[in-house]
Amino acid sequence: MSLPSLDGRTFDMVSSTASRVDPAAPTRFRYSEADGVVWGDYRGDTVREGRFVAVRRGDEIDVSFVHALLDGGVVTGAATSRIEADPDHAGSLRLVEEFEQGGVQHRSVCTEVLPR
Repeated sequence: MSLPSLDGRTFDMVSSTASRVDPAAPTRFRYSEADGVVWGDYRGDTVREGRFVAVRRGDEIDVSFVHALLDGGVVTGAATSRIEADPDHAGSLRLVEEFEQGGVQHRSVCTEVLPR
């Protein structure tokens, strides 16, 4: 059984082995999903503006992304994210992303931003 749709959900990055995460201004991701396609945008921390598109297969999404950094650089890449129930917050989701950067495997974790 697959976890619920990502459509309309928002996630904040809480950890990454590739960079320091600013807990006061983390990268925030907004997701849309329809018919197995996932897309969205993100910004925050060192990212000025980012976009992604993905294909969902069960509880995994294969993501391609591009973002502009605050320092003027541009980053492109691909990753696989696993959708999980968040063990710390009942009823919410988290995304665990595996990716390679500079020949090194990395992992980041994003947790769902819950309505107040």
